[in-house]
This record gives sequence, structure tokens and C-alpha cells, in this order.
Amino acid sequence: MRIIAQLGMNSAEVTRIRAAHPDVELIEFAGGEPPADLSADAFFGGYLDWDGIVAWLDAAGVRWVQLSGTGVDKVAAAVFASDRIVTCARGASAVPISEWVMAAILAWAKRFPETFLSEPPKYWNFPKPALDRVEGSTVALVGLGGIGAAVAARALAFGMHVRALRRTDAPSPVPGVEIVRSLGDLLPDAAHVVLAAPATARTRHLIDTAAFAKMTPGVHIVNIARGTLIDQDALRLALDDGTVAMATLDTVDPEPLPAGHWLYSHPKVRLAAHISWYTPQLQATAVDILIENIGRHQRGEPLLHVVDQAEGY
Repeated sequence: MRIIAQLGMNSAEVTRIRAAHPDVELIEFAGGEPPADLSADAFFGGYLDWDGIVAWLDAAGVRWVQLSGTGVDKVAAAVFASDRIVTCARGASAVPISEWVMAAILAWAKRFPETFLSEPPKYWNFPKPALDRVEGSTVALVGLGGIGAAVAARALAFGMHVRALRRTDAPSPVPGVEIVRSLGDLLPDAAHVVLAAPATARTRHLIDTAAFAKMTPGVHIVNIARGTLIDQDALRLALDDGTVAMATLDTVDPEPLPAGHWLYSHPKVRLAAHISWYTPQLQATAVDILIENIGRHQRGEPLLHVVDQAEGY
């Protein structure tokens, strides 16, 4: 089996792949024009240089693409050739993203960094603004896949009530999570609303004026999914009228956000540059999925995390 890999051939991850599957030949993706005699069964990677990636896939006759990330809304459409299987690294970033979500929730409840000092305050021992507690509060999850489940587990550990909206009738993978089937059941009385659903035609502007109207004033919104899930014009109105007390956004629409955009300067917005996924171990986790799928491919077993292009994830 020959695999084109968007990895340095001297990397620790390549060493792990070779140790697990010594019969696999790895070819480094170098970009640019593909070699004239290029032939491969699979490809691993999927960030930057989509034109180059597609050219190599076509030239090599690749029939299986293992993406190193989870979201597929930015993947070049040509990757999804009619006879090509595409799998993703679903769940690889669940831990770092869920930690980032909990950091955002705790930072809002404990009023970080507003209560940090740069000069003596008028009173010691009395915080201004007042602090909140997360125990006993409700976090509403839009999506209960790998990331949503990881957030749920951590929120439950803090004594929070967790309510989740998911597309299917499947039970919660995390005991103690209340499953609901509509935004009307999900949003009322939630202190924190966390968006953890994929970007699809059905989820575009899922959080719109009607959704904000269902929320309890003073809610905290956390988006670690895709910016398109929120109608940002409706968000601005909800921030200004007090429905949303704070929006912690790791992802926006468009990305990169242009200079001068109102989200940079709004006092009730905490904005990050789509970084919640990051951990030094992320590539290792994605390679774990690749190693498992190589074995499945060789044994003729179903691959993990096959992407349904029609569904968008």
C-alpha cells in the first residue's frame, strides 16, 4: 500500500506509521506539479494548497483520502470524486476544544480578566463586577458529537446541568445529558450556549433572531464550530439589547475577519483566531486514526469516520 502523506518524512508521526505498518510505503507530499510516475492508494493530510493536493490525488489515482482534520466545509469539492472515499479525524480535537470551552465559561463566570488588578481597588474582598458560579447552571449544547460530548463530560464534572440538541434519535454518549429535539426546548434558561455542530446548509444561521428570542437575557454564547452557524447581524442586535451578555467566538464568518469589522471592537465580544483546536499532540491523535484506518483498509473492514458529502460531515 502506498500513501501520500502531508507530513515530514523524518517526523515522529511518520516513524509511528512505519512501526505500525512496515509494509506501507509513504510518499511525502511536496506540492507543485506531481511526479510523472506518481501512483498511490491513499492520501493523508488536507490543509493548505488544495489545488496541489487535488492534482496529486488525480495524478496518483488515489481512492481513499484520510483528512487530518474534522471539518470538511473548507475541503476542495474535487476531493470528493465519485469513486473516492473520504474519511476525517473526527474527535481528534475534542479534548483541546472542550478545555477551551470550559476556560471560556469559567472566565465569563469569574469575570476574567475584568477583576484582575493594575492598581489598588476601592474595596478588597468585594469583586466588581460580581462573580458568578457555574455549578447548578445550565449549558446548552448545539451538537453532541465528539466535541460536544467532551464538553458535556467536563461541564458535568463542574456540577452543571447539560442539555443537548442533536440531529439523530441516538441516546447521549455521556450519561447525565438531557437530550432535546428543538431549539425551543434547548435554549430557555441556559446560562451558556455552546455551538459544536458542523457547518452544513441546515445549520447555516441556525442561531438567528428567532433563536435569540428563545434565550434568557444575560446568556453567554460560545462558538467553537463555524461562524456560519450564527447570523452575525442578529447577534449584534442581541448583544446590544442585553439578550447576550457575552459572545466568546473562536470562529466567525468570514475567516480571516477583515480589519475594522465590528466584532473586533464590540465590548461584549471575546474573539479568538480559530485556535481552540490547538495542542502539540493534535497531529499525533489524527495519525492514531490514520493508523487504525490503514489496518481496517488492509483487512477489508469499514473505515472509521467516513464523510457523507451530502450531509457535510
